[in-house]
Amino acid sequence: MQHGPAVRRRKLGAELRALRTSAGLTSGEAARLAGWHQSKVSRIETGTSGVKPADVRLLLDVYGVADPQLRELLLMLSGSGDGDGRHHWWHAYRGVLPPTYRDFISLESQASAMRTLETTVIPGLLQTPEYARAVTEAALEDASEERLDALVEVRLARQDVLRATPPLELSAVLDEAVLRREVGGPGVMARQLDRLVEAARLPQVRLQVLPFSAGAHIGVTGPFVIFSFSRTSDLDVVVLDHLTSSLHLERKEDLRVYSEAFDALSTHALSPEDSLDFIAGAAAGA
Repeated sequence: MQHGPAVRRRKLGAELRALRTSAGLTSGEAARLAGWHQSKVSRIETGTSGVKPADVRLLLDVYGVADPQLRELLLMLSGSGDGDGRHHWWHAYRGVLPPTYRDFISLESQASAMRTLETTVIPGLLQTPEYARAVTEAALEDASEERLDALVEVRLARQDVLRATPPLELSAVLDEAVLRREVGGPGVMARQLDRLVEAARLPQVRLQVLPFSAGAHIGVTGPFVIFSFSRTSDLDVVVLDHLTSSLHLERKEDLRVYSEAFDALSTHALSPEDSLDFIAGAAAGA
């Protein structure tokens, strides 16, 4: 269980250590060829410190790594762009975004798929501007108008991952309470439900509703997100969001438990087709 980007730092370090070993170099030799002190190579390989993309490129050159896909993957781990043209636009909002939120956005922008259970609010990637503002105002009662505007802008900018090439594949299970909770008033909620209906018809979005009639279920412990990466499953991570922080679970047993939980929730939820009808019915009655 880790906070922030520690998971990816450690994975990057392990990959670089393996490449150094394959190249037949000691850490001292690698450091000499890179023009560094040996301690810098050691810190990178143990994941105890961050590493700049330029440093990763230099090490890959030292180790003779020419495979473009492998280089791209390791640069992604270092925080570089992911090769699909999705850059770190959120850096412009560093003054208003806490580190845990920035890291979540980074994972979201680099992932190929996202599975999420939502028990309280509409997923951020599917929120309307009005709904996003109402949720943000409720979470940050003392926030200035300027900060609220910026946070809503971020929420909406995040949604570009669904329009990217290729788009993020989003699978979401929504507890019925998400649809019934009146956020921002009847008008705001009605428009938000209409937006959900539109989103449910997109090929890259799979929405399922878990009705109250399903009774108690494994998701009662709270919402979670599973990010998956097309280049390697070793990067997959579960994110648990709390009021003041986020936890990242990356052990294979944790990923297995949460993946099985999501599959079980999907089984008990309405089918995507029936869920679309359910959401449309809720929108008509909103």
